[in-house]
Amino acid sequence: MPIEPRHVAIIAPPTPGHFNPLQVLGGELVRLGHRVTMVHLGEAAGLVDDPRIGFAAIEGRGGVSLAAYHATLAAPTGPIGLPRMIRATAAMTALLLDRAPMVLARIGADTIIADAAEPAGPLIAARLQLPLVGSITGLPLLREPEVPPPFLGWRYRADGLGRFRNRGGYQVSGVLMRPIDRVLGERRRAWGIADAQPLVQVAQCPAGLDYPRDYLPASFRYGAPWRAGAPAPLDLPDDGRPLIFCSLGTLQGARRHLLAIMAAACAAIGARAVIGHGGGLSATEAAALPGNPLVRAFWPQEAVLRQCVAAVLHGGFNTVLDALAAGVPIVAVPIAFEQPGTAARLAWVGAGRVVPMRGLTQERLARSLAAVIREPGYRASARRLAAGMRAAGGAAFAAATISAALRDAGGAAATRASADSNDVRDDMRRSGSR
Repeated sequence: MPIEPRHVAIIAPPTPGHFNPLQVLGGELVRLGHRVTMVHLGEAAGLVDDPRIGFAAIEGRGGVSLAAYHATLAAPTGPIGLPRMIRATAAMTALLLDRAPMVLARIGADTIIADAAEPAGPLIAARLQLPLVGSITGLPLLREPEVPPPFLGWRYRADGLGRFRNRGGYQVSGVLMRPIDRVLGERRRAWGIADAQPLVQVAQCPAGLDYPRDYLPASFRYGAPWRAGAPAPLDLPDDGRPLIFCSLGTLQGARRHLLAIMAAACAAIGARAVIGHGGGLSATEAAALPGNPLVRAFWPQEAVLRQCVAAVLHGGFNTVLDALAAGVPIVAVPIAFEQPGTAARLAWVGAGRVVPMRGLTQERLARSLAAVIREPGYRASARRLAAGMRAAGGAAFAAATISAALRDAGGAAATRASADSNDVRDDMRRSGSR
């Protein structure tokens, strides 16, 4: 049966870690005949670099600045940083809920892909009565009694103590997330609706990296990294030392002290660091890093990782997936968000070790690096995960799964979009910003 072309709007957090893989997924949907538009603040247009993918800016900013939001995400820990980050995220969600429906109606979107890390998407889909697809670019955020909350670096325990511990973790999470839940609850009551349920949920996460689960929804699909083909070969300077890729991602790359510890630890075991700082360091700061590392703001990390014996990462999900896809063992130094949960899973599957950021020293990091390089089990586990990811199909499989789900669901929801768009415009004019 031929696939009915859709105009798919993607709603996701405005960071490279979410926009980049979703662009690749969007490109595969375009290849299948669909039209794809990413929707967010106008400042986020610079995050879209695939000419096949459209971008639609929401009208007005509601006092929310993308640059300020990114600065908040760069300092997300502690008694001040964590609540501030949650409040900023709640404000971003509120802005999307209030402004995105009109934009989607204006551009004629008839399907929504909502990333799990931005909770506005399912409610917007319900308001516009559009079919919903869930995307999971990071760890699955699906609550289960025996699976710890992803923001905590707890190991899996399938016993009463583990369930008791996890229940407490989820309770704390609920308290912390109240600003976001309050925004969502207000809009649900004002609009008189509940969140839409996804036709299908596609994840980058391979099944082999997640903890065991007993209650996955029937719509959920594990997968593999959403990447645009094989990386081009890369020639790196060779001084005879093995290479270790070191990265704190795009948001945390200004942590010069951490990068210096990473570079020094690599040098201490006779290796050379390849450091990507995401634009967080000045040229002077980069030149001052110890051990004569190779340093750039951005590297083609898939290509670099293929030449490395290990990686030191903060646990950002995309870079972790790229390292595992290259069969490279990891030492994780988690900072925030889902990074502790990702790091714990790396240790649980045997593909890496975890060194807490608190109390991190060159000596501790060097010992862990030496272990993951010299003990063959770590590389064997990483290669086992790499083989599983190669078989999972990546973005092409996810796009085909989405198209099949939309085809099977039929076109009734899409045919209502035009009439509903007029209703949404009228409702928003009557209710002001809401």
